[in-house]
Amino acid sequence: METNRVRTDKIGMSKTTLTKKTLKVILDSNALFVQLQFKIDIFQELKALLNRNFEPILISPVRREIERMAEADSPKMRKEASYALKLAEKCKLVDVEQTGGSPDDDIFTAASEWRSPVFTNDIQLRKRLRNINVPVIYVRQKSRLEIDGRL
Repeated sequence: METNRVRTDKIGMSKTTLTKKTLKVILDSNALFVQLQFKIDIFQELKALLNRNFEPILISPVRREIERMAEADSPKMRKEASYALKLAEKCKLVDVEQTGGSPDDDIFTAASEWRSPVFTNDIQLRKRLRNINVPVIYVRQKSRLEIDGRL
């Protein structure tokens, strides 16, 4: 009887690990600046935090925002934005229709439709997302990533 229970548990555990799908995580522009600001490898930290396969998603309005920073801001910001664009190459670019507002509004719309977690440090966007029960990933104590909400 004990052998049967152990065998059943092992089979049950393997089924749950096989059914985990790749999680889509939407990145805000400030998430791509974390690596320079706090010396945190965001992709490695996301992998450790989520403990599953994930796909970083960058929506088109956010990419355009970073491109504008790389062209028109101060020399320091242009350099950081250029680095952020290099990091953005690791993300899947998804074209979304702009709502006419800010890129944060577009992130909010996409996250509410897709029910995907969002990586942002923007306090107002975090509050808006938590109000609609979307998980939010953010930097905690300038040293690690933390998630607020259930996946």
